Amino acid sequence: MAVPISQMWTVARYVLSNRLRGTERYPLVLMLEPLFRCNLACAGCGKIQYPAHILKRQLSPEQCFAAVEECGAPLVSIPGGEPLMHPRIDEIVAGLVERKRYVYLCTNGLLLKEKLDLFKPTKFLSFSVHMDGPRKEHDFAVCRMGTYDIAVDAIKEAIGRGFRVTTNTTLFEGTDPNRIRGFFDDMMKLGVEGMMVSPGYSYPKAPDQQHFLGREKTQSLFRSIFSKPKRHWRFNQSSLFIRYLMGHEQYDCTPWGIPTYNIFGWQRPCYLQQEGYVETYQELLDSTDWSKYGHKSGNQKCSNCMVHSGFEPTSVDQTFTISGIWKTAKASVAGSYI
Repeated sequence: MAVPISQMWTVARYVLSNRLRGTERYPLVLMLEPLFRCNLACAGCGKIQYPAHILKRQLSPEQCFAAVEECGAPLVSIPGGEPLMHPRIDEIVAGLVERKRYVYLCTNGLLLKEKLDLFKPTKFLSFSVHMDGPRKEHDFAVCRMGTYDIAVDAIKEAIGRGFRVTTNTTLFEGTDPNRIRGFFDDMMKLGVEGMMVSPGYSYPKAPDQQHFLGREKTQSLFRSIFSKPKRHWRFNQSSLFIRYLMGHEQYDCTPWGIPTYNIFGWQRPCYLQQEGYVETYQELLDSTDWSKYGHKSGNQKCSNCMVHSGFEPTSVDQTFTISGIWKTAKASVAGSYI
């Protein structure tokens, strides 16, 4: 099983309670960015492109706790930058665990092995290691040779010490589906709990703007990868989201489902677009014209987007419908997304 039963139950209870109350907009995951600094300069990422005075800034543990309490989401993803470069990241994680939030600490793995002593294994903490495919593809994507092997070594060490470990894979144009299928096999052999996969998403600041996937290419790629899935593959995401990536489901974006909080405040409207920041989560909900975003809106910025931060919350919400329960069960039992 890719996710602990306790976590599945927490999310299910949270979603159902909001549905029963008729809550129109509620967060599923808080994207908490405590800093933008990183020890890599990936061509597909825009965070490291900020000027030096911005890269020096970071959230305090107290700011992180306040955002989590204000938002109320049961899951917290900590990306960056590279979160392990934050001098107080252990305090941040410990405080979130104390608040019984399920934390996914995203890391490129370069610092993971040496930082493991800062943390204690718990069901509330998972290291989400950034792995963009097999060795050659991964090292090319992150623009540094040798990173794949370092990350694999760190994954083995973390699993050996009893930590939960997942992987996070972003796929770009030119990806070989057969190579990715083999990569999934390799990650399962390492013993990771589950994998997350998403098409490449366009950061305006990213140096490489040529290899982001549009909708048609995304669907074609994921149909090739998942046309014959292997039963031992485990994914740390909704099976309905994978069906959506294949073009078998037609969903619209839930931009408020994974809100982002960082050194500038609450980002509007979502993780990928920067159209201003507000001071509070409630202000984000109340002052954003949500009708301007998503495929149905006609917004050109949203036309090709199929990213997990917008469509995973939609997929999770759809899981708690009669058809969603049936499709999810079929994918789990039969091992098929078709």
